[in-house]
Amino acid sequence: MTPDQKATLTIGDATYELPIIVGTENEHAIDITGLRSETGFITYDPGYANTGSCSSNITFVDGEKGILRYRGYPIEELAAQGTFIETAYLLIFGELPTRAQRQEFRQLLDEQELLHEDLRHHFEGFPSNGHPMAILSAVINALGCYHPDLLQINTEDEFLRAAAKIISKVRTIAAWSYRKAHGLPFMYPDPKLTYCRNFLHMMHSFPHRPFEPTDAQVRALSLFFLLHADHEQNCSCSTVRMVQSTEANMFASVSAGICALWGRLHGGANAGVISMLEQINEGDLSVKQCIERVKQKEFRLMGFGHRIYKSFDPRAKILREAAHNMLESTGYSDPLLDIALELADTALNDEYFTERKLYPNVDFYSGIILRALGIPVNMFPVMFAIGRMPGWIAHWNEANTDGVTKIHRPRQIYTGLAPRKYVPLDSRL
Repeated sequence: MTPDQKATLTIGDATYELPIIVGTENEHAIDITGLRSETGFITYDPGYANTGSCSSNITFVDGEKGILRYRGYPIEELAAQGTFIETAYLLIFGELPTRAQRQEFRQLLDEQELLHEDLRHHFEGFPSNGHPMAILSAVINALGCYHPDLLQINTEDEFLRAAAKIISKVRTIAAWSYRKAHGLPFMYPDPKLTYCRNFLHMMHSFPHRPFEPTDAQVRALSLFFLLHADHEQNCSCSTVRMVQSTEANMFASVSAGICALWGRLHGGANAGVISMLEQINEGDLSVKQCIERVKQKEFRLMGFGHRIYKSFDPRAKILREAAHNMLESTGYSDPLLDIALELADTALNDEYFTERKLYPNVDFYSGIILRALGIPVNMFPVMFAIGRMPGWIAHWNEANTDGVTKIHRPRQIYTGLAPRKYVPLDSRL
C-alpha cells in the first residue's frame, strides 16, 4: 500500500475516499479529519484505543513485539549504556548530548534545583496527611508564578530554562512533600551530588547524618526514571498535550499530567502490586496457593499483563535485573520482596500464564525497587511523575511548535432526552 492510496468508506448509497497516512514503522492510519464535514458522521471510539490523536517523532511502542524506542534508540541500549539525565536530554531535544552538552545540561540542572524560599512556606498550607501527588501538582503549577517570563515560551533558550527548572525542581518538591508528611526537616539539594543520588539525599538524610546510597541503589533509581521517561500517548501524556492545545503554559500542562497520573489505573498500578503482596503475606498464603486461586479467578494478580504489550514488557526485563542487583548489594531483607520474586519465577514457568501472555510488567518490579529504596507506597506515583517529566515536556514542546495542533475538542454521541418544554414550578408534580 502506497502513501497516496485511499481508504473507501460506504454509507448507504454514498462512497467516500479517505487519505491513508503511513508512519515510519509502517503503521497505517485512516485520516478522518474531514469525515464530519463530508459525511455528517463521526467515529465512536471510547477510550480512544483506535484513534491517533497526533503524529509524533518522540517514542515508538510496538506492543505485539515488545518494542520500546526513544527517538529511535532501543530502550535496552539506553538502559545498558545511558543515564536518566542523558535520556531526558534525548527525549526533550531529539539527540543524545555531546559531552559538552551533557555537562552544560547537568550544570543547568544544578543551578535550578533550589526552590524560591516563598515556596517553602507553600508546603505549610498542606495538612500533614496531604497526598504527595496533590502537593506535587499544586507546587509545580505554582512555579509558574515565580517565573512569569516563562509562561509564554517563544525561543529555544526559554524552553531550555523552563524544562531545566521543572526537571530539577520536581525532585526537591517531591522530597519535601515526603518530609512534610513525616514531620522531618527539609533537606536542601546538594549540587555536588548526581541527579538520583541528590534525590535520595533529600529524601533520607538528616542534618548531621547524610544518607549514602550504594551505587546499585542509585543505578536502580536511574533505571526506574529512565524506563518511565515516556511511553507514547498514554493518559497522562495525552492530558499534557490536550491542556497545551489551549496554549496553556508548560507548568500548568505538566501539573495536569500529574493529576492524570495519580489514578490507580495509571501511576498507581505499582502500589497495587505492594497491596497484593501484603494481602498474600497477611493471609499466610503460599505462592502456589495464590497461583491456583488466580487460575480459579478467586484472586487478582496485580502487575501482570499490559494493555499495550502483548508479549513481555521490555522495561520489566531490565528492572528485574536491577532489582536483583540492588537487593544483593544491600543485603536488604523483606518478606514481600521474597514473595514477589518467587511469584514472578513461578508464573513465568506456568503454562497458564505464558499461554495468556501474562508476564510481569514494569509495575511489578518497580514496586519492589521503590520499596527497597525506602519509598512509601503513597509516593510511588510521585516517583513515576519524576521519571515521566522529560516525556511530558518533550510532548508539550512538540505540540507547541508543530504549527498543526488545534485545541482538542472530542465529539460525543448524545444519548439524553429529546427536546421538551420548560415546566413552570407550580405545575411540576
